[in-house]
Amino acid sequence: MHEIRSTLVLFALSLMPAGVPEAQWVQTDGPYSCPIRSLAASGSNLFAGTWGGGVFLSTNNGTSWTATGLTNTVVHAIAVSGTNLFAGTEGGVFLSANSGTSWTAVNTGLPNPSVQALAVNDTNLFAGTFGHGVLCSTNNGTSWTPVNTGLRNKQVNHNSLVVSGVCLFAGTCGGGLFLSTNKGTSWTAVTNGLASLHIEALAVSDTNLFAGTIDAGVFRSTNQGATWIAVTNGLPRRTAVMALVVSGTNLLAGTVGAGVFRSANQGASWTAVNNGLTSFNVFALAVSPSERGGMSLFAGIGGGVFRSTNNAASWTAVNDGLPDASDPHLSVSAPNSLVLTLAVSGTNLLAGTGGGGAFLSTNNGTNWTAVNTGLTGLFVRAFAVSGTSLFAGTSGDGIFRSTNNGASWTETNTGLTNRDVRSLVVNGTYLFAGTFGGGAFLSTNHGTSWSAVNKGWRKAHVVAFAVSGTSLFAGTPDDGIFRSTNNGASWTETNTGLTNRDVSSLVVSGTSLFAGTDGGVFVSSNHGTSWTAVNAGLTNTSVTALALSGTYLFAGTFGGGAFLSTNHGTSWTVVNSGLTKRKVSALAVSGTNLFAGTWGSGVWRRPIGVADDR
Repeated sequence: MHEIRSTLVLFALSLMPAGVPEAQWVQTDGPYSCPIRSLAASGSNLFAGTWGGGVFLSTNNGTSWTATGLTNTVVHAIAVSGTNLFAGTEGGVFLSANSGTSWTAVNTGLPNPSVQALAVNDTNLFAGTFGHGVLCSTNNGTSWTPVNTGLRNKQVNHNSLVVSGVCLFAGTCGGGLFLSTNKGTSWTAVTNGLASLHIEALAVSDTNLFAGTIDAGVFRSTNQGATWIAVTNGLPRRTAVMALVVSGTNLLAGTVGAGVFRSANQGASWTAVNNGLTSFNVFALAVSPSERGGMSLFAGIGGGVFRSTNNAASWTAVNDGLPDASDPHLSVSAPNSLVLTLAVSGTNLLAGTGGGGAFLSTNNGTNWTAVNTGLTGLFVRAFAVSGTSLFAGTSGDGIFRSTNNGASWTETNTGLTNRDVRSLVVNGTYLFAGTFGGGAFLSTNHGTSWSAVNKGWRKAHVVAFAVSGTSLFAGTPDDGIFRSTNNGASWTETNTGLTNRDVSSLVVSGTSLFAGTDGGVFVSSNHGTSWTAVNAGLTNTSVTALALSGTYLFAGTFGGGAFLSTNHGTSWTVVNSGLTKRKVSALAVSGTNLFAGTWGSGVWRRPIGVADDR
């Protein structure tokens, strides 16, 4: 299951609907962003892949941009091979032989349409996918063949395929880095010295190979990955490095929350170079010949492209013709946010996004406001509400607390040895945090300090929590479900009958516990002792989120939209009327409304009511 999908957290308010209005989804007014996901130069052409707007072209060094023939899609990667241009998207690979004027889908044999990375090696084109590893095409994408022998982790990350001579490297989410010296025929793990196995970016500079990670900065290898050393002097602690690029003798790193850093000594030391940038969330970097000779640097951020012609000493926005994220009424600028989690706090609705931080709506999604003051971690994956305190869990920066509805945040990480937080739950005076790689942590003092509570775990990935009576349940993406009856002091595996152990969400309804997995929904009526699949009518079993409102049980899926059961999961009915974007990543109930956070199209709202047939 897609890793992003397998680490989603549900926060639902269980309220009976006041009535049964006509069921219809509508897109709320945000959260809005149209970040630049990828950049690539081909001669005098510069291409920008956007999050939801497709590919844009500039022929004048970024001064102005025009839409190409590939629109309204999330573009993760762009690669150039001779006169061919390839785009890796959420809908697979597209080919253009005329600089983007027209495109053709080239997906035969491609089992996963979510293509995160592309690389070219001679006549071979490689595609890195999230869940199906690496595939190779020797005929310009006409057909694809998996090349995964030895690739133990098949979740290849954005910006994480690179060619260095005869070597092909693939960076993965949680499995580290892999090397192939035979064009993908076989792979070997090369992780010796890597302090993080979440590789987000790769770059080659002469005999040096650099790896950017989600939570430990940059690493350098001088022997094709056989060994690694950290090169983080000058980088903020636990920096999420999303992009790397070489420009002459300089190495540039784009980060989440800290902007761009430059090193003139192969990573030995770094200096922040953010003069002129309006956003410090940098997802793409590229180098292109400038109009007056020399080279120009380009940075793709959360809301456009910036250019530097002086080695990143200063930056200037070059967004003429690109989607304007501040104007939701532009046809190319529908909401494009990746919403990772939703939470309800009183009459407030909160959305945590992938790179944009936290957003607040006080009027059922009619308007949204970014609430990120003090929130240095902008990949918000989890929320929890405890009295007047609101907690946010982030990827790489740990946990933050707000006592004023998100107006300001304070870091609360003392004792939290793993800061990739994927789930949060409150149980009385106890606050639990689930991490990706570090197991579970407990705070008994409102997050002031934390202690690990991992006795009984085989692995350490915790992506979902639920409380039922005196039992605390934890869901993992690989080992199923664990139960604790002593507030985390010890845990017991409770997987009998759970035929799919890729758990993404948990929710309690009376004496029943429901689990959303990559194999559908399971229910337990005996505190997890045994499980039964309840998937009748669930035509998409890649369940990413669950929500409960009285006798209404909702399931969000990745690609199939939303489903409703009114009989404890015995049968399901699709409820997608009006929901044109059906990759649901989070669900929450507030009053008489159901809210869905989506992969790439913001938050949607629907009154809780009868099922529809769409």
